[in-house]
Amino acid sequence: MTGPGAAAELRRHRRTGFVIAGLGVLLLSPDSLLVKSTDVSPLVFLFWRGLLLAIGFMVINSWRYGRRLPSEMIRCGWPGLYCALAFSVSTVGFVTGVKYTAAGNVLVILNTAPVIAAVLAWLIWKESLPLRTWLVILVCVSGATLMAVGEMGKGEPLGLVMAGLAAFGLASNLAVARSRSGVDMSVMLVIGAIGTAVVSASLGGARWPGWQDMSLILLLCLGFLPAATTLIQTGPRYLPAAEVSLLLLLETVIGTFLVWVFLAEVPPPLSFVGGGIILSALACNALLDEWRRHRFQT
Repeated sequence: MTGPGAAAELRRHRRTGFVIAGLGVLLLSPDSLLVKSTDVSPLVFLFWRGLLLAIGFMVINSWRYGRRLPSEMIRCGWPGLYCALAFSVSTVGFVTGVKYTAAGNVLVILNTAPVIAAVLAWLIWKESLPLRTWLVILVCVSGATLMAVGEMGKGEPLGLVMAGLAAFGLASNLAVARSRSGVDMSVMLVIGAIGTAVVSASLGGARWPGWQDMSLILLLCLGFLPAATTLIQTGPRYLPAAEVSLLLLLETVIGTFLVWVFLAEVPPPLSFVGGGIILSALACNALLDEWRRHRFQT
């Protein structure tokens, strides 16, 4: 199918992807707030996060597919197993990175995920992005880096390495999912969540956090995160992995705002500048897409 009809279908496809991934990012945004509101160690939090996410994913996927769930997981093949492993690596890498180095350092490294995803898609699957998307990526990464500069500090090399693994895990997960856009890779996240729980348990994280902290963990890991992660993992079926990673930068902005409102942690001035840059770039990109859609329809 070629011509105006194909172009219109492609734009509808992209719009669906933006809605799915964008909703996932919105549901993900309370993550930082709820993590900061608990007093448990990263390993304990990571154990319960993995275990409860596995339960949440099973509930969602059983509702979606019923008895067809095993066959849907088999359809994912080795790429699906890689997505599960990469999801676990990104989760463990992020939490460990925050433990061993400053949060600003971790954020700066994680902000490279859109670039990593774009490069991987180009090197391995020859999927190229238009110049406009590259410009939006560079502007948003610059804005996100400005947000993190205020919290940057020295840390142990292990923290930087783990943050790098987290960025690569996130980017490669979405890139591999994009390579098989006809298959729902989100059904494999349960394996990654179980892997996260097993790794953290082996490091001593299988401990009871107390009811007060557990209530927040339950709200996050059975309320927000399963749906958010499933939607984000579905995003590459409709959008290039780099663009899904780009939308994830919104979580940095919204999450910082929520922490400011509910925990009174006032962001440094550069955070406001960086957040404004990200929101402006994404808004301009969305408006340009909408203008192009109306232009081709008339």
